Amino acid sequence: MQGLNIWQILWESGFVVKFVLLLLILASVLSWTIVLQKYKQLKSLTKANEKFYQFFKNGHPLSEISREANENSDSSMSLMFKRGYEELNRISERLAASGKGSMLSHFAEHGFESLERALKTGYNQANEKMDLRVATLASIGSITPFVGLFGTVWGIIDAFAGLSQGGGSIEAVAPGIAEALVATAAGLAAAIPAVWFFNYFNNQITRINSQMESFSQDFLNLMERSILIKKD
Repeated sequence: MQGLNIWQILWESGFVVKFVLLLLILASVLSWTIVLQKYKQLKSLTKANEKFYQFFKNGHPLSEISREANENSDSSMSLMFKRGYEELNRISERLAASGKGSMLSHFAEHGFESLERALKTGYNQANEKMDLRVATLASIGSITPFVGLFGTVWGIIDAFAGLSQGGGSIEAVAPGIAEALVATAAGLAAAIPAVWFFNYFNNQITRINSQMESFSQDFLNLMERSILIKKD
């Protein structure tokens, strides 16, 4: 391979191989853009959750926790709290308007299902934001190797086509083989980081989901204690 200029080979390669390499470069750029955005988002969300949960556990009144939730918009837990607190306020307003009993009697009769549904709504909304574009990494990781393989096959076809036209030496087929192998390498270079970060982000999201589920139980416990205190 001495004297073989890979850049010159790519420059002189056929339209199909150039198109394949362009697709792989675009896929790689898209993949790294998503990776950087998602890493920043999840890092910010994790810090925001830690801050809000610490505030929530410090025994502040619900009104102060609500204010903190409104100010801490990056936190998925604050989103869940807002949905649950809004539902609690709606129930309180309906009971006050109808005069049909207290909060204690309402939850004693109906349970906390309405609050659980509100928390689940916040949970789902937070997951939509966290999952956004993560699946694209999986698509890039699964498709780009095959795109690279297509470029490889095409390059080999070109190489053997040159061989059939009378170029029987290794020098005649080397450029086609080289561009074929570059297409394979480009496909793997696009796929490997996409798959790795897809798994990494999924693990991060699973951990955050587990924390949000625990927060949901803490929220319901707080509501129950608050209602019992009002009774006393």
